[in-house]
Amino acid sequence: MFERFSNPVLPRPLFLARVLRYAGFACLLLGFSLGLGILGYHYFNELPWLDSLLNASMILTGMGPVDPMKNSAAKWFASFYAIFSGVAFLSTMAVFLAPMVHRFLHLHHLDDGKK
Repeated sequence: MFERFSNPVLPRPLFLARVLRYAGFACLLLGFSLGLGILGYHYFNELPWLDSLLNASMILTGMGPVDPMKNSAAKWFASFYAIFSGVAFLSTMAVFLAPMVHRFLHLHHLDDGKK
């Protein structure tokens, strides 16, 4: 996956390609998470598409819901989506930052295996 500490640092063009690849995957994860929320708010809380997008975006970024939940199904969905969103957002950030953190560690020999 990434080069080992005994290998040379990846050249800048290949590193940028890696960053773009991981950023693309992170965007897919965010898009999937946002889409799931939009569909859930639209169907469970009977919100228009734009309001569903707003609520899903607010929950996904940790800000909280905008519209009140109209029924028990919507409340169940909102509860589970909020928990899912916390994990999804942190996981997405980890995927996005992984190449940069690895390069930092590799450049500074912080992962050289010495104890």
